Amino acid sequence: MTTRSVATIAWAFAVLIATPGFTCTTLCLVEKGRALVGYNYDAWASEGLVLVNKRGTSKKSRVEQGAASWTARYGSVTFNQFGRDRPSSGVNEKGLMVSLMWVDGARYPPADDRPAIGFLEWIQYHLDNHASVAEVVTNAEAVRIASAFPLHYLFADASGDAAVIEFLDGKAVAYRGETLPVKALANSTYADSIAAFEAAKRTGEMPTSHSSLDRFVRGAMLVSGDGDPIARGFAALAAVASPGITSTRWSIVYDLGASVVYFRTDTNEAIRRFTVQSFDFSCRTPMKMFDVTAPGSGDVASAFVDYSRAANRAVLEASYTKTPFARGTSDTERTAAADHADATSACAVTD
Repeated sequence: MTTRSVATIAWAFAVLIATPGFTCTTLCLVEKGRALVGYNYDAWASEGLVLVNKRGTSKKSRVEQGAASWTARYGSVTFNQFGRDRPSSGVNEKGLMVSLMWVDGARYPPADDRPAIGFLEWIQYHLDNHASVAEVVTNAEAVRIASAFPLHYLFADASGDAAVIEFLDGKAVAYRGETLPVKALANSTYADSIAAFEAAKRTGEMPTSHSSLDRFVRGAMLVSGDGDPIARGFAALAAVASPGITSTRWSIVYDLGASVVYFRTDTNEAIRRFTVQSFDFSCRTPMKMFDVTAPGSGDVASAFVDYSRAANRAVLEASYTKTPFARGTSDTERTAAADHADATSACAVTD
């Protein structure tokens, strides 16, 4: 690792522990015969790109030592703020969905012989390689996250299966099936969240604050009900939205069985949607993108345009500038981060 990288990480980590993290929330809606997931992305910046990632693309992590390499088995559509192949959430063509949330106290495994990968690249890695939650859980430790940024993740798939994966005391911990009685996640460990939910059930009181535990409990109490499930999903997300500096920027409802993604943003409250299967995931065709801040409503699949490095860099620049722990990153480092995926990815299909 270079001296520049060490200095950048040290500075970012110092800022990180002094500022609040991404106060995101994920809720799996209770809906008979239908797998629905709602996700609030809470951050400092509103900018972002929805990217159509192609199957058959060879990739390499940006980690400097022992970087993981792989070729995408599946296409995906992801919501990105910090560059191509570094999403915050997304879904692949098989119906596997993942979202990230901040959690203080997370600690990834120490360096070992496994290939290493970044904490955002880990999301793209699973969407590229796995078709189900079961596959993710089985292969969760095939690569090692090399990062100081504390996150945990919720995975769900079209069958209704879900899992929470956390990294505690240097080990991966997965909750699934009987150990995942509530399919939701905010910014506390899953064990603490379930304890708070059980306590709230005993009192019968709906918590009202914007704390992590209260958002988890409130969301868990709101995931079931009557009426249109998509509308109910957005209503539940509104009930757990965060105000303030790291307010809710994007609210996304994934209908995994139908392969439809609905979303709205703080800059455009109209609900927009696209069908995952409407995109061509062949790496022989141009990659597509959509600006989440763009105007419009309804089906926006036809509004996706050809991906450009300039657009990717512009969103990354805005996000780095507005995010405290990334604000001090040098222009050279920003350029390297923006250009890495474009420089190292290639279509590996030969037939």
